[in-house]
Amino acid sequence: MSTRPAADEPRTRRAHKGEERRAAILEAVETLLEDHTLDEISINDISRAAGVTRSGFYFYFDNKAKAVAALSRTVYREMQDGARAYLDRVGSPRQMIEGLISEVIATWERHPNLYRALRDARDRDPSVRQMWDDDRSSYVDPVAAVIDAERESGRAVAGPDSRALAVVLLDMNDRAVESLSRGGPGALAPDAAREALVAVWLNTIYGSKQ
Repeated sequence: MSTRPAADEPRTRRAHKGEERRAAILEAVETLLEDHTLDEISINDISRAAGVTRSGFYFYFDNKAKAVAALSRTVYREMQDGARAYLDRVGSPRQMIEGLISEVIATWERHPNLYRALRDARDRDPSVRQMWDDDRSSYVDPVAAVIDAERESGRAVAGPDSRALAVVLLDMNDRAVESLSRGGPGALAPDAAREALVAVWLNTIYGSKQ
């Protein structure tokens, strides 16, 4: 026999319904981004595709940028998973860095439209920009710790402050992904970006010891 109070059941059903509506909105946004830029999508488009009213959309999100930011949590989790081998120092220096950079590029390849929309969203909503900056900053200390550990082990060369180095290297990753997202003449190709990033990370951290 269930011990859950009967009064809790309607509340639980409402919570599940709310989760389903929010998920439907996010799914609609991601689907619409496959063929349209963020600027081309209206709240009406999203609401219609999700099967909710405009007020239903605004119950969960203040604007389109906030919905895109919520979608980006998936990308952040994938990046965290992809960075695990590097942060745990599994393999040779080349294997560690190739694995890390390959996952950065692969994550972009899985979500190119979302990356473009997130870039637009961060430029128009300060809170999305803050989230983007916080996400990037969350990697700085872990990467710096790896650099310090590799130096202490003798595998990496001595060099600049590890935290400053981590900031520069991570910023370079962001710039490369932004070039991939922007496209057009002069934009990087994924394989070229991967090869260049691996080379810079290896040479910067390990020098002739790689």
